[in-house]
Amino acid sequence: MTRGGSAPQGLEDETRHEVTVGLPPAAAFRLFTDGFGRWWPPEYSWSGDGLVRIGMEPAEGGACFEIGPHEFRCDWGRVTVWEPPRFLAFTWQIGPDRTPQPDPARASFVSVAFRPEGARTRVELTHAGFRNHGEAGPAYREEMSSQLGWPLLLARYARIAG
Repeated sequence: MTRGGSAPQGLEDETRHEVTVGLPPAAAFRLFTDGFGRWWPPEYSWSGDGLVRIGMEPAEGGACFEIGPHEFRCDWGRVTVWEPPRFLAFTWQIGPDRTPQPDPARASFVSVAFRPEGARTRVELTHAGFRNHGEAGPAYREEMSSQLGWPLLLARYARIAG
């Protein structure tokens, strides 16, 4: 079971990725959360170039959200675990067709662990529960595992982190 969610585990139903950044865990956690908009690419949002803000509210139950043109707000997940600077988990309420999925029973789950390695931090991300997305779940898992999914996103995060 993924910590902070009820997604079933299994290698066929999850994707795991990690990067090591040149920040201590507290700073790495802060960049991942408070600095979400610094590393998340606007082209990976509904607003695209019109993205005003993307982020997450810093508490369990907090929204993962996007604010676009004319203050349009789209919530795309909920924080399920908030344990700075060690661990974060949230629902991924974005469907395989990239549309918001308001039903949390149809969400997958993302968990992120921040592990100290001297003055650096290993950031371990697991995205699990793709079967909750229905028939398209396996293909969605493959997309998020591809070089245009989490590897690209974490590479952007690592580049900003230094």
